[in-house]
Amino acid sequence: MEFLFPLLVLVAIFHVVKIRDQRRRILLLGRYLQQYQIEKLMETVLEGYLRALGEKDEDRRQSIWRMLEDAETRLSDQLQQLAKDFSQIWGDQVLVSTLPIALPLADKLAPQATFDMRRALQLHADGVAQVAANEAGRSERDKAFMLTAEILLFQHTCHWFCRSKTVASARMLARHATHYGQLLEAVSPVTREAYRRLCR
Repeated sequence: MEFLFPLLVLVAIFHVVKIRDQRRRILLLGRYLQQYQIEKLMETVLEGYLRALGEKDEDRRQSIWRMLEDAETRLSDQLQQLAKDFSQIWGDQVLVSTLPIALPLADKLAPQATFDMRRALQLHADGVAQVAANEAGRSERDKAFMLTAEILLFQHTCHWFCRSKTVASARMLARHATHYGQLLEAVSPVTREAYRRLCR
């Protein structure tokens, strides 16, 4: 029993430090995101894809696809600006632990097991831009499927930065019934390979 109290104190300290670190990350990313309409545009695009794919009338479906092009372009532009702004941050506050669970100061104690959030945001911005431009000539359906995956992988990375990979993957599964592995397979090959190299 005499060891129980010190153990409880250590657990409490661990929890407080972890919460404080996560709060710092949430505030840091939130400060940059609040300058943009990225979340609203992502919602517009994803909901628009569902409407277009569920529309029976061909003319109305094509009209929805055309309207979505503007939202896709604005989303792509804002992600590029976010990546540019975030790239100005220096120091270890942009490092993200690749350990499966959130450990306080993991990015400082094990910097070799981290990736750089600045590079991740640029990777996502480039991925969305490339798929939205559709130089590969994908069908509207295939483009929508791939761009949805690019958007959801961006969300996953943001949650990973703020919490942990495990929490991010659990949220993705709960909200979108999609496993992290499925998400990686659905993005463009360029994004997939770059992401795997970055987050290994």
